[in-house]
Amino acid sequence: MAKDNRVHMPSSGAGLTRYFDDYKAKIELNPTHVIIMICVIIVLAIILGSTFSP
Repeated sequence: MAKDNRVHMPSSGAGLTRYFDDYKAKIELNPTHVIIMICVIIVLAIILGSTFSP
């Protein structure tokens, strides 16, 4: 028997094609890293806004 346990759907099931089985991102980010980057950008925006406001 085959050792591949993935489900293979027909190539065109109602016009939908599954690409995520073959796609591997070069950069993978943790959700924690994304939240930290957002917080850093918000803090920088607040500091820059308060420093350079007229």
